[in-house]
Amino acid sequence: MKKLLNDPSHVVREMLEGLAMLAPDTALLRDANVVVRRDLPEPHARRVAIISGGGSGHEPAHAGYVGDGMLAAAVCGEVFTSPSTDAVLAAIRASAGPNGALLVVKNYTGDRLNFGLAAELARAEGIPVEVVVVADDVSLRNTVGRGRRRGIAGTVFVHKIAGAAAAAGKTLADVAALARSAADAIGTMGVALDGCTLPATQQSSFSLADDEIELGLGIHGEKGVQRTKPMPADQLTDTLLTAITDDLRLSGGERVALLINGLGATTPMELAVVARAAINGLRQRGLRIERAWCGTLLSALNMPGCSISVMRVDDERLALLDAPTKVATWPGAGRVNVDGATGIAAGAAEDAVASSNQAAAQRTPLQLAFDAAARALIDDEARLTELDSKAGDGDLGSSMKRAGEAVLAIPATAWPSAADALADLAVTLRRAIAGSSGPFYATALLRASRRLGESDAPAAPDWAAAFDLAVKAISELGGAQPGERTMLDALRPASDAFTAAVDRGEPLAAAWAATVDAAEKGAASTASMMPRVGRASYLGERAVGEPDGGAVAVVCWLRALTPFVR
Repeated sequence: MKKLLNDPSHVVREMLEGLAMLAPDTALLRDANVVVRRDLPEPHARRVAIISGGGSGHEPAHAGYVGDGMLAAAVCGEVFTSPSTDAVLAAIRASAGPNGALLVVKNYTGDRLNFGLAAELARAEGIPVEVVVVADDVSLRNTVGRGRRRGIAGTVFVHKIAGAAAAAGKTLADVAALARSAADAIGTMGVALDGCTLPATQQSSFSLADDEIELGLGIHGEKGVQRTKPMPADQLTDTLLTAITDDLRLSGGERVALLINGLGATTPMELAVVARAAINGLRQRGLRIERAWCGTLLSALNMPGCSISVMRVDDERLALLDAPTKVATWPGAGRVNVDGATGIAAGAAEDAVASSNQAAAQRTPLQLAFDAAARALIDDEARLTELDSKAGDGDLGSSMKRAGEAVLAIPATAWPSAADALADLAVTLRRAIAGSSGPFYATALLRASRRLGESDAPAAPDWAAAFDLAVKAISELGGAQPGERTMLDALRPASDAFTAAVDRGEPLAAAWAATVDAAEKGAASTASMMPRVGRASYLGERAVGEPDGGAVAVVCWLRALTPFVR
């Protein structure tokens, strides 16, 4: 796997140097991989120092949380490896004063040993030290006692609460009590869609087949507790929430904070979908969601997947979560807009061109023709996606599928005329298709609709003229011409063939067969064309070799209309 690294053995130090360069309020110790606050007062004036850390590869944890209101120092071991005792001791010495230090430790053997020994050594030097161990992984609830569970993303909650308590001037004993109480109130469970790749290796920590996901994983690339089939985000989120809420024994009316955490290779889009499901799931359980955050806060290198953390809260804990911090990676206030997803009416009136004569009737022959074209586009989604991915952004297949689904959802409609039908179809496609395809098809249909509206009973020549005007509308709107590798390379020869056949007086079925044949040849010819417009033009010669997806889509729906043209 390609990586933006130099020597993998130096990656942690080089990463920390980069992070420190980007955070003026921090400094990196010369002889240890420890990031400390630069703005700490003299030792005698320091408040309780909150120190955390562990193996690297969890960024932005832990160095990213160093700053006023959170950590005084972060100790960073090698990738997925506990830092040494000496490094932890160096962090304590560099950041703590007479008020002492609180070490926030995730429940892994190496971390407990090294942080624990460093605490003993610091106490021997006269520095008061308390240790709080976070063990929030509920996936192990049926295997081991809570004290032996792993510490994972819920640790970020503890960083914030302990940091805010220390910033408020509380004693070490009080800060430790608040941190322990918070740690006991957190449940977390994660899911991986695949393994992660360590900087020094070219292989994933584990591999999952396309029909597998891993539930209950840790944060060091280790396998989870259950391998199962993929499931929709809502169902997967409910599975995680059930484990968490059952373990915490949460009951209706209780107040909670929520954290949706990405594991390193999960897009904000996916995390937001999970956040939606989690918020809905907690509300359905009768819980009050006081705060919620979503983002990558404690990763596992480049692992695709996420974890969900839920923490019981009360007024005191909420106040600490809300306390100000200068740490840029803390994701904000966490206010929840639980009613925001209900939507706000756009306020626009129905399009004047939309037909008002809808009835619960049989689908007309024209609507059945639309349905056939729609199903053909849906069936061709994969092929259109593949073609568009080679020369564009890969969204053509999904756009055409949305168009097809929208057409099939049109209720059985008794349109007064063919012109009204095309106008209605323009509205449907304009709303269903994002990107360029929607405006192109809608404009073409509106232009054709106006031409058909000029006749009370449109005949074949009227349809041919409408087809020609529709193709011209697309060319005018997009600025493309035939020969530039676009949908026009199928549409223009198709329109010309239909017009010529109608002018010769050929039967409609024969005229349409010639139309489809011309479109197919035109689409095939785009494989050797140099793109001149659109995203494909950015690729130049690299786009040559496969037909244009937009032209192939035209052939798809034109062919599907064949049984209805007679």
